[in-house]
Amino acid sequence: MTAGGAEHLKVRVLLAYALPAFVVALPTIPVYIHLPAFYGIEMGLGLAATGGLLLAARLFDTVSDPLIGALSDRFHFRGARRKPWIAVGAVIAGLGLFKVLNPPAGADGAYLLSWCVVLYAGWTMVAVPYMAWGAELSNDYDQRTRITSWREFMTLLGILGAGMLGALTAKLGWPEARSVGAVAWLAILIGAAVVPLLLFGVPDRPTRAPRQAPRAPFRSLLSNRPFLRLLAGWFLNGIANGIPAALFFIYLEYGLGAGPEIRPLFILAYFGAGVLSIPFWLWCSARFGKHHTWCAAMVVAALLFLTVPFIPAGAFAAFAVICVVTGMALGADLTLPPAIQADVVDYDQWRFGHRRAGLQFALWGMSTKFALAIAVGLALPALEVFGFDPATPTAQGISALVVIYAVAPAVIKLVAVAVIWRFPLTRERHAIIRRRLGRQWRFTEEAI
Repeated sequence: MTAGGAEHLKVRVLLAYALPAFVVALPTIPVYIHLPAFYGIEMGLGLAATGGLLLAARLFDTVSDPLIGALSDRFHFRGARRKPWIAVGAVIAGLGLFKVLNPPAGADGAYLLSWCVVLYAGWTMVAVPYMAWGAELSNDYDQRTRITSWREFMTLLGILGAGMLGALTAKLGWPEARSVGAVAWLAILIGAAVVPLLLFGVPDRPTRAPRQAPRAPFRSLLSNRPFLRLLAGWFLNGIANGIPAALFFIYLEYGLGAGPEIRPLFILAYFGAGVLSIPFWLWCSARFGKHHTWCAAMVVAALLFLTVPFIPAGAFAAFAVICVVTGMALGADLTLPPAIQADVVDYDQWRFGHRRAGLQFALWGMSTKFALAIAVGLALPALEVFGFDPATPTAQGISALVVIYAVAPAVIKLVAVAVIWRFPLTRERHAIIRRRLGRQWRFTEEAI
C-alpha cells in the first residue's frame, strides 16, 4: 500500500496508527484540569500566578501550530514526511510531561513555564503531523472516516483511562501529586511501546503535487471556501462544547445538586457513550454522508441541552440520559469533522496546486484552542454578570447558570449546523476531484 492509496487499510495498520492517540490523550485530564490547582495550591505558586504562566505557555503553543504544520508539509527526511517530526516530538513531549507532572520540591514559576513550553512544543510536533498523516493514509471518502474513527476511539479510551487511574489511586489513598505523577510514567511507558509501532508499521511517503506556480500559503487558504466553511462550523461547535465543559462541575454542584461521590459517574457515562457510539457514526456516515451525519448529531445534542432547564435538582437519572446521548454526539464531533477536513485537503490540492495537510490541520488545532479559550472567557464572567455567586447562590443566579450552561451552547450548535448543512464536498463531488487529480498526475508525469 502506498501513502494516499484508496484501498482498504488492514487492521494492523489502523491499529498501529491509532494507538498513539491513546497515549496523547492519557495526560489530558492531569495537564488541563489538575495542573492549575496542583501548582497554584500544593506547590504554593498561587492561582493567579499559575494561571498567568499557563496562559503564556498556551500562547506559545498556539503560535507554534502553523509553524510545525507548514514545516512538516514542506520537508521530508529519507523519504518520510511525518515520521521524523513525531519521533523527535515524542521524546521532547515525554521529557516535558515527566518534568511538569513530577516537579521537585521548591519548583518555582520559571520551572513551570519552561517545562510547559517544552511539553507543548513536543505535543505540537506530534499532534499536527499525526493528524495530517491520518488524512494521507487514504484518498477514499469512507476510508478516511474509518481512520479517524479508530484514532478518536483511542483518544476517548485514553481520557477514560486517565479518569479510571485517578479513581483507582484515590481509592488506594495516594496523594494527588503521586497520582498525577503516575499518569506521566504510564504515558511514557506505553508511548515507548506504541510509537515505534507507528513509525515502523504505517507507511509515510512524501506526497507529490502537480507542478504549478506556488502561491502564498495563507493567502490561497483564504480563497478556499470549503476550508473556511468547515473551519467556521468546527470553531462554533468548539465553543458550544467548551461552555458546558467549563461549567460542568459548577452545574453539577449548584444546578443538579450532585455530590462529589456521584459526579465521576456522569463523566464516565459521557465519555463511555462517546467510545461506544463511534461504530454507529461510521455506519451513518457511509449511508448518509459525513457532513449530514455530523449535523444530525449536533441537532440531537442541541435538543437534549434545551431540556436541561426543565430537570429539577436531584434528577440524576434524567441527567445521566442526557450525558449518554450528548456523549454519543461527542463521538460524531471527534470522528467526522477531521475526515471531512481530509477531503478538503484534496480540494485544496486540486484548486491551488498544494497539498498542505499539515498547515490545514495546524490551523484546525489553533481554532480548537481559541474556541476553548473563548468558551471559558465568556462563560465564567457571564455567570458573575447575571448574578450567580457560589458563596450565596440564589434562585435567579442558579437559573442564569443553567441557561448559560445549556441553552447558550444549544443555540451555538444550531448555528454551526446552519453553516455546515449545505457543505459542498459530498461523496460524489469528492470522487470527481480525485479523478481530476489523477488526470493532473498523468499529465505531469508525461511532461516529465
